Amino acid sequence: MNDEDLLADRFEEHRGHLRAVAYRMLGSAPEAEDAVQETWLKLSRTDVDEIRNLGGWLTTVVGRVCLDLLRSRTARREEPIGETFVPDPVIRPLTELDPEAEVLHADSVGLALLVVLETLEPAERLAFVLHDMFAVPFDDIAPIVERGSAATRQLASRARRRVQGANLPTAPDLARQREIVEAFLAAAREGDFDALVALLHPDVALRADSGALVRGVAASKALRGARTVAEQALMFAPFARFAQLALVNGSVGVVNAPEGQVLSVMGVTVADGLITEMYILSDPDRLARLDADSSVR
Repeated sequence: MNDEDLLADRFEEHRGHLRAVAYRMLGSAPEAEDAVQETWLKLSRTDVDEIRNLGGWLTTVVGRVCLDLLRSRTARREEPIGETFVPDPVIRPLTELDPEAEVLHADSVGLALLVVLETLEPAERLAFVLHDMFAVPFDDIAPIVERGSAATRQLASRARRRVQGANLPTAPDLARQREIVEAFLAAAREGDFDALVALLHPDVALRADSGALVRGVAASKALRGARTVAEQALMFAPFARFAQLALVNGSVGVVNAPEGQVLSVMGVTVADGLITEMYILSDPDRLARLDADSSVR
C-alpha cells in the first residue's frame, strides 16, 4: 500500500464525522458530501507530516469550506430564507427502533434545528456548530472566522440564544412517534377529518417547500392550526396510500413514492402524543439530488 492509499484510509476514518459537521453547517446532504470531498482534495495537496492532529485539522478545514459555501449562498440569495423553507432531509430505512443508536448517525440533527440554523449568519452558524455540537475550542475556530477568541465566543453565544429561543423538541420516543404517524396516515387514507384533528396539536405548524416553479394547490405554503392542516392532509389523501414510513433526520417520517418515484418527504415532530410540526419537501429538483429511493428499500 502506497502513501496515498494510507492517507486515503486515514481520511476515511474521519469521513463520517466530517459529513456530520458539513451537514449541520449546510443543511444539505449533497452539499455536505461536496464539502467533504473538497476537504479530501485539500488534504491530498498538503504535507501531512506538518499536521499534528489530523482529526482537528480536517474538522477546521471542512468548517472553512462550509463557511465559504454559506457566504457564497448568502451573497447569491436575493431574499432571506422564507417560512416555507425546508432543509434537505436525510432518509434511512425504518428498521429497528433504537434511540441510543440513532444519535450516532449524522442525520440525528432534526429538521427543526436545521431551520433555525438557516436563520443564522454564516460565522454564527460555524461558531455554534463547531463549538456547541463538536466541542471545537474557540481558539481553533477564531482563525476560520478571522476574529479573536472573545469575538468568536460572542458569535456562538448569539447563535445559542436563537436556538434556545426556538423551543426545539427534546430527544424523540421513536416507538411513540411511529404510533402517531401511522395513525395520521390511516386517518388520511380513510378521509377521517376528526381523527386527523385529534392527532394534531391545536397550533400545529406545517411547512411545505415545493420549490419556486410549482404552482397551484401543490405550491409552497406555511400553515398553522389543526383544522387547517387537517384540511390540507385530506386534499392530498389519495397519495397517502403510497406513503412509506422512514427515518427522516433520525425521527419517524414519511416518504411518498408511487411507482418508486419520490414525490415528497415529510419530517414530523411529535410531543405529548400530538404532532406539533410537519416539514414537507416536494421540490422536484432537490428531491432528485437525494438518494431517497435507495434509502427506504
